Amino acid sequence: LLSAALFIFGLKKLGHPRTAPRGNQYGAMGMLVAVLTTVLDMQMDAGGANWTLIIAGLIIGSLIGLIMAIRVEMTGMPELVALFNGFGGAASALVALSESWKYIENKDLVLPIGLEIQVILVAAGLSALVGWMTLTGSILAMFKLKGGISVFGKWFKTPTWGPTWLNPVKILLMLTVISLIYMSIDDPRNTDYLWAIIGISSLLGIILVLPIGGADMPVVVSLLNSLSGIAAAFTGFIIGNSVLIVAGSLVGASGLI
Repeated sequence: LLSAALFIFGLKKLGHPRTAPRGNQYGAMGMLVAVLTTVLDMQMDAGGANWTLIIAGLIIGSLIGLIMAIRVEMTGMPELVALFNGFGGAASALVALSESWKYIENKDLVLPIGLEIQVILVAAGLSALVGWMTLTGSILAMFKLKGGISVFGKWFKTPTWGPTWLNPVKILLMLTVISLIYMSIDDPRNTDYLWAIIGISSLLGIILVLPIGGADMPVVVSLLNSLSGIAAAFTGFIIGNSVLIVAGSLVGASGLI
């Protein structure tokens, strides 16, 4: 409850340049409370928490984030935000993947029945769709904001390519993923459906951002930010985490507006 409140107040403070730094601090505090609560909850479980992995993850992730934030110029901030959106989507997609994978890996694990397994699989599929689409789309958006990519000292300009026939392809790919999610309900342990969803979603992210020109990138970054929040909300339904649902819904709604 405290974490959700901090997210809401943080979002409110972001509405004005003067109060935006405080809004960022509220958001960071909310995430810290969420992480600590989750770790303590894991520690109280019968198996306990793997402190080696948790501490290593916190240290490595914090160092990477700190170095990237210090090194980036203010003019490069949109690119960093675009990349972080992608990381957020990927994190949600990986949690969804791990929840699906535990049933594939452990054949003795009894699958939930009825509505529960349907909700888990639909939420996992939608989280994968939105999460991987956000990752690949955000990486392409970052390179578009940079103007291109440097490979072995040679500069390649990021293309802007979007023929009219690409729109039906986008719709077809989206419908294919939804069909695969529906089929996975009848066969939750089929890995072919899982990898197909991941692959098509990643491709969809690229072709969604590919036609967009550099001047419209802020709109795309805002949309991708929204999608990363929606992916987090779907993941919250999978693991029964209300903070993820609240925070994801806030980011999703504000990004769309």
